[in-house]
Amino acid sequence: MSESIQITDSAQEYLAELLDKQNVEGIGVRIFITQPGTPYAETCLAYCRPGEEEPTDEILDLPKLKVYLDTHSVPFLEEATVDFNADRMGGQLTIKAPNAKMPKVNADSPLEDRINYILYSEINPGLAAHGGEIKLMQLTDDQVAVLQFGGGCQGCSAVDLTLKDGVEKTLLERIPELAGIRDVTDHTDTTNAYYN
Repeated sequence: MSESIQITDSAQEYLAELLDKQNVEGIGVRIFITQPGTPYAETCLAYCRPGEEEPTDEILDLPKLKVYLDTHSVPFLEEATVDFNADRMGGQLTIKAPNAKMPKVNADSPLEDRINYILYSEINPGLAAHGGEIKLMQLTDDQVAVLQFGGGCQGCSAVDLTLKDGVEKTLLERIPELAGIRDVTDHTDTTNAYYN
């Protein structure tokens, strides 16, 4: 059971009232994060009708409502707060998730999360000065990280040598089980090519 997210009493009251108005037996609320662990992370709250929950969801059974937490979002919801501030206009529901973009990763976290964490906490801040950014596009079955070198890194003749070497060195030092990295634009790998 996740104790990571805090839903204030005022937010619980407000959500319970909203759910009542839906007139759907057993309706709850689902909290999930789109693109967790990236700068584009968005924390979302949606109605969850019976049958819409995922079997892997973590369930918070609150006195007035049920909250379903997307299992992959849970590490990113550490220290998150859902609050409701009443005002003359009715009020506003706010969700603060300080770790949505930067989860607290540890040795047990999925490999993708650990790669993203290092990219966003250590590698990308150094590239930002050059307008560059690296994104993890996929992790292959043989543990090779396929990265997209974006922004100022693209078309820079030094990208292949300095950047890839540096990034690979950093990632492999931090994540020994990673087999290597590959640039998404690297066409030397023809396994997915259309021609035979």
